Amino acid sequence: MHRSRLLSRRPYPSYTLWLGALIAGLSLQSSAWCAQVSAQDNTPTAQQVAAHVQAFYDQTRVVEASFKQRYFFKLHKRYDRSKGKVIFDKKGRMRWDYHNDGKVIVSNGKKLKIYEPGEDSSPGQLIESPVNKNQLPIAFSFLMGQGKLRDQFKFRLLEEQKGFDGHLLELRPHKNTPLFKRVIFLVGKDKLRGVVRRVMLIDAAGNINRFDFSGLKFNRKIPNKRFSIQVPKRTVVIRPS
Repeated sequence: MHRSRLLSRRPYPSYTLWLGALIAGLSLQSSAWCAQVSAQDNTPTAQQVAAHVQAFYDQTRVVEASFKQRYFFKLHKRYDRSKGKVIFDKKGRMRWDYHNDGKVIVSNGKKLKIYEPGEDSSPGQLIESPVNKNQLPIAFSFLMGQGKLRDQFKFRLLEEQKGFDGHLLELRPHKNTPLFKRVIFLVGKDKLRGVVRRVMLIDAAGNINRFDFSGLKFNRKIPNKRFSIQVPKRTVVIRPS
């Protein structure tokens, strides 16, 4: 009877429990490793993120948004802040309306016009110049159906910022330009894949012109008159040579 009782017992219970725990631990580690590898495999390259941006805006005729602009003057360590509404059109047109000072920027795809109201009783001024001599039309050309990103820039992914569910894409122009040294996009992913939510323009002096976009709307009909500008009669017109 004593022998049969011994044979009926489960052999080495502590070893069995330890072996089960080890197998479970290895299984969890294996699952975590596989998930990590899968996530790494699904991480797009800089070229793929740029292609997502290009593909999204190739299919988009009109973009409307609210914007907040922050310009950092490196020499004076000073920030200028403003906000307003912006429209980009596939025909190479755009319009910026600033809420804080009444400034308006309009482009018809060939000329850029910047209107700044005068203070008190002084007249305002209207600056007219070709679009290829201005920072904004070139940096935002992808939103206006002007050329391909890959033809103008080389790409690199930067470390993503906390609190933003997207990719940080750096663009450096193939040809040097005095207008900016590099451009940085914050690009959405998943449902917002390819949507640019922030643009930062950095010039050779270290000045940073940053735009954050919100309330984005796409492909609504915009009257042609929105891309023209009427200014007061006393406005001083400046056309830089």
